[in-house]
Amino acid sequence: MSQRVEQVSRWMYQGLWGVLTRWFRVPSEPPRLPAMDGEHIQSFRPSAGFLRYVKFQFWILLLAIDMALLIGWLVLTVALPWLGLVLAPATLLLIVAPDVVAYLAIHLRYDTTWYVLSDRSMRIRRGIWVIHETTITFENVQNVTVDQGPLQRFFGIADVVVQTAGGGGGGQHSQEQGGLAATHHGLIEGISHAPEMRDLILSRSETSRSSGLGDEPGHATGTAPGGWSPAHVAALREIRDTVRQLVEQQ
Repeated sequence: MSQRVEQVSRWMYQGLWGVLTRWFRVPSEPPRLPAMDGEHIQSFRPSAGFLRYVKFQFWILLLAIDMALLIGWLVLTVALPWLGLVLAPATLLLIVAPDVVAYLAIHLRYDTTWYVLSDRSMRIRRGIWVIHETTITFENVQNVTVDQGPLQRFFGIADVVVQTAGGGGGGQHSQEQGGLAATHHGLIEGISHAPEMRDLILSRSETSRSSGLGDEPGHATGTAPGGWSPAHVAALREIRDTVRQLVEQQ
């Protein structure tokens, strides 16, 4: 029964996905980030384990609902066979339809979620009816943590929570929506390499802060104490010498 529902759901999803992408112009490619020449761009979706994790939760819930509907129909059929026979098609529809809808919703959520990282920032995209995109600059990152519950450990996935300084454009969107909420968090959920991603974000955040706003990656090694680059120091010395000459002329 579950395999038949899975096959029907997959067939319907493939057709529905094509219709939705045409009607709502859902981008099939990952979002773009402005990048300098030679800058590395990394795009990825949640892990396949995240898809299994969400489907497992839905199937457990729907199984309980389906069993309740089936038991209720059986009791009614025993008491009133003619009424049970009449209600059989409606009961079957109530059992199968939510399963199909859940399958579609889960896959749509998975296929429309993207994470994109450059050397200086990251972008999170979710949504199909309303597409939410959030951009986080590594220079504003304050803390990065990994969250993993028991069920997530079973499926080999975890969430990376990025805490930023200052407000973002996410308004009232929650972490689950991938926006920057009032608590200024960005959520990378359902990935299999969460510790590595946390370390990568922290490393790029440190590099961005040490290099200074607008500097290309790699310039941090040429900075003077206090974050000044050699060009900044040379310009300041030139200004100093000019001021001295003006003072001496007076």
